[in-house]
Amino acid sequence: MADNEDADKAQIARPSDSRRDPEWLRDRLDAWIRSVEGPDATVTEVTVPESNGMSSETLLARARWGGSDRDVVVRVAPQPESDPVFPTYDLDGQFRLVEHVRDHTDIPLPRLWWSEPKPEALGAPFFVMDRVDGEVPPDVMPYTFGSWVTEATADQRAAMMRASVRVLAAVHAAPVPDFFVARPADGETPLRAHVTRLRDFYDWASAGRAGSPLIERAFAWVDDNLPDTDDGVLTWGDARIGNIMYRDFAPVAVLDWEMAAIGPRELDVAWMIFLHRFFEDLAALAGMEGLPDFLRKDDVAAEYERQTGHRPVDLDFYITYSALIHAVIMFRIQCRAIRFGQVAEPADPDEMIMHRAALEAMLAGTYWDGVA
Repeated sequence: MADNEDADKAQIARPSDSRRDPEWLRDRLDAWIRSVEGPDATVTEVTVPESNGMSSETLLARARWGGSDRDVVVRVAPQPESDPVFPTYDLDGQFRLVEHVRDHTDIPLPRLWWSEPKPEALGAPFFVMDRVDGEVPPDVMPYTFGSWVTEATADQRAAMMRASVRVLAAVHAAPVPDFFVARPADGETPLRAHVTRLRDFYDWASAGRAGSPLIERAFAWVDDNLPDTDDGVLTWGDARIGNIMYRDFAPVAVLDWEMAAIGPRELDVAWMIFLHRFFEDLAALAGMEGLPDFLRKDDVAAEYERQTGHRPVDLDFYITYSALIHAVIMFRIQCRAIRFGQVAEPADPDEMIMHRAALEAMLAGTYWDGVA
């Protein structure tokens, strides 16, 4: 009995491990699509990928409507009992945001079909979009450990970097929508509002448990070093190559917009640099060569300036702030894993942050001393 309970806890702990039966999903989605497209519409197959996102479920479906067979992706909000990573999920807002970006940029985005904000059909809100074929740099194992990215030539990776930065430039040139992204309060800069929301998220994530001294110290560092800027463009938020699908090293789909916000464009530039550094540091710890020639800070900044005319400023601050954002998210994920019995709670809460050493070095101003 105990083994079954442990297995059930592990199943609940990640939104990415769907607790729904594929046939149940097919039947429910089939009934729903008939209500939308008429009695000739049908869903013939639904699969739940083994690899999935941390904050919502992705279902793959084969359907037919309008006389055509289609392969689609269904993004479903997490179940409340899974103790989701974030306190709220606005999938309909994400749907509308992607439509907005599509209307105002040439960024490659999957075709969107429907948004269903009511939970009755699948037990949670969802939206449906076309499935796109391509390759995504893997997170598990990290693409720096050996992947199609490491097997590419230096010229191919350079082309991939330029194309990825082009995505950021296009997002930042789009008009800021009047929905989904939170507006700063009166007298508050977009950057200060961003920090305030991160602080609120951390307070929510750490409520009722010991917090992380390192995260608290990082928040104090951010307050002491916050750049004086009122720049406020549309930012993608989770601006990393792991959220881009590529074909021949060019983007064919830009995914995952739940962290979109208003703020300085350096937020996205730094996040792309930091997430690569995160994987590079993991490769170094594993004794692997990694990709030291790829997504280097100066290269990304120079390419962004070449494409936009804007020279990224205060990048060391924004990369450190990115490390703090990542630390808060990882802290939250570990809190969930502890709750569901997947890991033991460490005596030192800072051990819940995988890149602890890197964040400490950034706060001390020594991180880049060890980077080629």
